Amino acid sequence: MGVIKFKTIAFLFPLFFMLPQWLGAVEGDELQPGYVNPGYEEKPDWFKISFLDVYEDIADAADKNKRLMLYFYQDGCPYCKKLLEDNFGQRVIADKTRKYFDVVAINIWGGSEVIVDENEFTETEFAAALKVQYTPTLLFFNEDNKVVYRANGYYPPEKFHTVLDYVGQKMEAKLSYQDYLAKVDPQPATGKLYTDVINIKDPRNLKQALSPEKPLLVMFEQKQCAACDELHNDMLNRSEGKQQLSRFNVALLDMWSEEKIVSPDGKKVKIRDWVKQLDVKYAPSMVYFDAKGKEVFRTDAYLKSFHVQSVMDYVASGAYQRQPNFQVYIGERADALRAQGIEVDLMK
Repeated sequence: MGVIKFKTIAFLFPLFFMLPQWLGAVEGDELQPGYVNPGYEEKPDWFKISFLDVYEDIADAADKNKRLMLYFYQDGCPYCKKLLEDNFGQRVIADKTRKYFDVVAINIWGGSEVIVDENEFTETEFAAALKVQYTPTLLFFNEDNKVVYRANGYYPPEKFHTVLDYVGQKMEAKLSYQDYLAKVDPQPATGKLYTDVINIKDPRNLKQALSPEKPLLVMFEQKQCAACDELHNDMLNRSEGKQQLSRFNVALLDMWSEEKIVSPDGKKVKIRDWVKQLDVKYAPSMVYFDAKGKEVFRTDAYLKSFHVQSVMDYVASGAYQRQPNFQVYIGERADALRAQGIEVDLMK
């Protein structure tokens, strides 16, 4: 499994401080209106009280034969609430997490100082440098200051169990998470692939599906996948979901397949190998490509309908090009819909 050297974040600092306009949302230690969500949720009392010196926290965890888990959150985030209540609220998950990890919380809109290898910046700046687009996002570090697993978004308890075991037992040196998951996580499901969503001429040639008119959406799924069933039978089956899906050239691939395809960059590759190259860990994962075959966004965790639709709109409208932070965009979209008298329920 590929790892990210955490020290490389230092090279992001000069560009990072200059580019993202949304950092103007922070003035001193306060947030401008519209950039903070109400709904503070109490963290478990066993979360580590940290001075936010990341390397020091990694070393401290290693001294206890543990690893560091960074939990990026924001107040008012319904998926953060589910993580705290539905996941950490289960004693077996809480006990397993405490056994393997020190957990440190980072507020993506926070102004507290974070230190990384003598570099100092705010929580908001830290989250931006790491391109945190979802809350919760969880980063798991090994003893060498490297990220060995990243969970972009909420994982239901059964999936969360597998990640805790995989990282906590240091399995990444033995096999990829995809292969580990295939061994330990059979799911009750329909056992079908929803290939009816495919609307491109040749699903085996994704380079030919690139178009300036419509972005390419590649859906990575598997036959035994309850979350895939929910995505297709509920979220994409709603009128709003169908409308958003129509804005894309759509391919759907079995993420475990040995079949060869032509990827958006023109290379012939087995689907299973491409999945590993892309570091796709979760079914379903929805990966979006622009007309040049460059990945511009992805969803690879459990999302409800409003967030699925919002991601599609974010990419199809080109909003990702003007607004680099998805959390800011989704708040703007929710406000615009409410102004039109449309009810917004994040968890339906």
